[in-house]
Amino acid sequence: MSGPAYCPFYCEENIWHLAADPRVGEGQRRVLLISNRSHRVALWGQRSGAADTGGLVVWDYHVILTCGDGPDAVVWDLDTTLGAPVPLGPYLDQTFRGAPEPFLPMFRVIGADTFRDRFRSDRRHMRGEDGAFIEPAPPWPPVGPGHTLETWLDFECDQPGELVELPGLVALLS
Repeated sequence: MSGPAYCPFYCEENIWHLAADPRVGEGQRRVLLISNRSHRVALWGQRSGAADTGGLVVWDYHVILTCGDGPDAVVWDLDTTLGAPVPLGPYLDQTFRGAPEPFLPMFRVIGADTFRDRFRSDRRHMRGEDGAFIEPAPPWPPVGPGHTLETWLDFECDQPGELVELPGLVALLS
């Protein structure tokens, strides 16, 4: 059996596909859009990060999937070096360890069904000024038509899901 659909730098599309994959497991599925108001969030243990920094990357955003609740909740992050799935507590501890104030994460927590029904990406955010892709596009068609990503990452906009900081996320998923 092959692994989940995956293309580097397209975490939102990877998770859109993964959210419908029966191999993810039983329990409530939630999509977490991770960013903050400055669109600079620090994550450790990322494949694209340098080994000498513990895999540290500062992303403008990242998207992951959780499955289950309480102590049984797991995280599916296809870009982490921790593997997948990873228990929620260890994932949060290792991925967001010691981030200074300007790089602390905020989370838009959206039910996976809502994410699959309402998310759209025509990949405009991955094109340079010349229209060429900044990173190679996935082999599958865009999740579209249209584009909702930027408005969902605008934490001032009223969009699907609940906005929480890290302590609130732990309480919400426990």
